[in-house]
Amino acid sequence: MQESLNSESYDREAFWHDIKEKWPGKFRDLERFIFQEIRPGNRIFVGTGCGEPQHLVRSLLEFVKERPKAFLDAELINIVTLGVAPYTDEKFQSNFRLNSFFIGDHTRNAVNRGEADYTPIFLSNLPQLIRSERIPLDVALIQTTLPDKDGRLNLGVSVDIVRTAVEKAGIVIAQPNSHMPAINGDGWIRMDDVDYLIPWDEPLLEYIEDVPGEIAQRIGKYVARIVEDGSTIQVGYGSIPNAIVSSLKKKKHLGVHSELLSDGIAGLIRDGVVDNSNKSINPGKTIATFCMGHRSTYDFLRNNDSIEFRTIDYTNNPLIIAQNSKMIAINSALEIDLTGQATAESLGHSFYSGIGGQADFMRGTAIAPGGKTVLALPSTALVTCADSSDDEASQKGGRVSRIVPFLGEGAGVTLTRGDIHYVVTEYGIAYLHGKSIRERAMALIAIAHPLFRLWLIEEAKRMHLIYPDQAFIPGVQGEYPEELEAWKTTRTGLGILLRPVKISDEPLLKDFFYSLSDESMYQRFISARRDIPHQELQKFAAVDYFQKMVLVATVEEDGIESICGLGQYGINSDMFTADVALVVRDDCQNHGIGGELLAYLTYLAKRQGLLGFTAEVLAGNDPVFHLFKKMGFAVSKRRDSGVYELVAMFP
Repeated sequence: MQESLNSESYDREAFWHDIKEKWPGKFRDLERFIFQEIRPGNRIFVGTGCGEPQHLVRSLLEFVKERPKAFLDAELINIVTLGVAPYTDEKFQSNFRLNSFFIGDHTRNAVNRGEADYTPIFLSNLPQLIRSERIPLDVALIQTTLPDKDGRLNLGVSVDIVRTAVEKAGIVIAQPNSHMPAINGDGWIRMDDVDYLIPWDEPLLEYIEDVPGEIAQRIGKYVARIVEDGSTIQVGYGSIPNAIVSSLKKKKHLGVHSELLSDGIAGLIRDGVVDNSNKSINPGKTIATFCMGHRSTYDFLRNNDSIEFRTIDYTNNPLIIAQNSKMIAINSALEIDLTGQATAESLGHSFYSGIGGQADFMRGTAIAPGGKTVLALPSTALVTCADSSDDEASQKGGRVSRIVPFLGEGAGVTLTRGDIHYVVTEYGIAYLHGKSIRERAMALIAIAHPLFRLWLIEEAKRMHLIYPDQAFIPGVQGEYPEELEAWKTTRTGLGILLRPVKISDEPLLKDFFYSLSDESMYQRFISARRDIPHQELQKFAAVDYFQKMVLVATVEEDGIESICGLGQYGINSDMFTADVALVVRDDCQNHGIGGELLAYLTYLAKRQGLLGFTAEVLAGNDPVFHLFKKMGFAVSKRRDSGVYELVAMFP
């Protein structure tokens, strides 16, 4: 391992005097003599992201300014730049044309003006693309650590495809920088791999993440429900992933196998949340391929034995990713449609970012043992010129819905309908895996912004994605009251979630009702009916929460939610009482579920100012009578043709 030097701990003049004596052929008296070796039409690779060799890029541009005809029609190639990308300026148009595998903020306009190129590709395929010379490299501009006494250098915060570029480029020009940390893994190269050294010490580029706002924090809270202790995670970058990482601080024994190592991931390692102890492959090691973060994170990475940076054809290889049990890939998107297609790369015809590594990780995770793919995104976005539409129904208050009926014309499908398990917005979680188009549409509408749900319902009906008579309660009275969700433990120790019913619950309700015995169905409906068609089911699922409450008690086993009990009340016309009904699945009876449902319904009814419940109970249904008495209600009843009309006033 290299004993890493930094700008505060070495005598620069003495250090480089010794290096130049050992390897004199790696230096030129003037930098311009190096750049004179670049020829017209050459392909020039530039190091990635925060590893971009800023001084080399500046020097190259100064060389071209002084000698505008020194070389022409060169192609600059990189994954993504965080720098200002001055080579896309019009004055360099005859000298350079950028070809990027991922579009950043500083190159987006040039690409969409047709003044720069974007090459869509899975990042895991890039090294082979370069090795095969389908994209030949003539020159590579890279940034490294200082060389050690044996002439070894390290690629530091950016290994990804830089290692392959070093192997294949005709000329490799390195900028050794004392600020670059040495990181274990595939980033080690030797002096023989480099043609020229241009030493220059300067702070690395830093990626400043947005501070998560309230929406991002709510999304993070939901994602944290999905992540189990002992999982191996991959998380992208930005305010949403930043909030997600922050929400994982109470987890235990997490592992990391990711493309990116961010400030948030470094924080989880420091705090002991990430220890990689349960990883199936590379146990004890955090695996990534590049870092974008603050200087403090770079210092943390320096010679850290628990962290390895590998080449991108390893980190992003779906077959490698799939070897991690309990792998969770957490990514974001610009839009998702009601069928489950998502784009992370374009808004209609406008290119925005790129395929990147998202598809690699989502597909590898989907086939991993216990793998879960998560797409996390805000429910809305601000309207811009690029994504504005003439459809006023799709815009509210200067915002557009990120959940749309279908992706816009020209949008790239980054993730197909089969890639996504969970979709998370600030309004909840939609589970899509194995669901029909109708079920997906209803689940996604349930987590869309309330302003857009009616529009989505109407569009889904128009396109025959959902039932043509699908009921929907518009306005605040139809908004799911998440704050009423409550975890309970019954008297027998059974853990259940009591929550209001959702508009997307119709499939769960169908399974619940058809699992009831004839006797339970008879007690609930006071009839011998056995069918419970869509028209009846949606009366339970589409609820005006101001006039009615339908509570379900759910249990989860192996990640599958099912309803074990249902309780409801509807406010009577006198507005002082409500008609109540309960039913518990036969195999869940005698656990106290009915008591928990009734107690919670009572609490909610009192909160609405109600004075008591009414109910119709079949003669002989003694458990219901006992339950009301046990709750301390003042009960009166009147029998009519084998049915008791029960009045239970609250204590």
